[in-house]
Amino acid sequence: MLTKEKPYVLLVAETIYSKVCEIKKKNPDLTTVNAIENFIGSKTYKEISSGKFHDELIDKISKKKVPEETLKLLHIQKNLSINQLIQFPELYYAKNHYPLKISQRAFDHLWRMCESYELWCKETKQNKLIILNIID
Repeated sequence: MLTKEKPYVLLVAETIYSKVCEIKKKNPDLTTVNAIENFIGSKTYKEISSGKFHDELIDKISKKKVPEETLKLLHIQKNLSINQLIQFPELYYAKNHYPLKISQRAFDHLWRMCESYELWCKETKQNKLIILNIID
């Protein structure tokens, strides 16, 4: 894949990645894990987990000549995000400070999204965009 044009399904991953990078930039002592945990519950997280992010994206790109398959993939990605990023912020940690299964699932999904963004950056030889170094 030599084109640097981002596939539409990568836009949510790029958004998550950039927000996690912003959190790390504002808090340089945070690990990537902590930055992703801090992203959970943010405004952007809520937009993605509610489906609003994808609704706006789909509405925006459906005005362009986008293949129907791409729109179907975005709907699948939206449903997956809603299911994986269920919002239960008050249940994030149990008394023993270990993430509950539902919040661990959200964290894992966010990690995979960041990872997929870095893999795309690497494939398109845009290594300067790789900030979190998740794939290393």
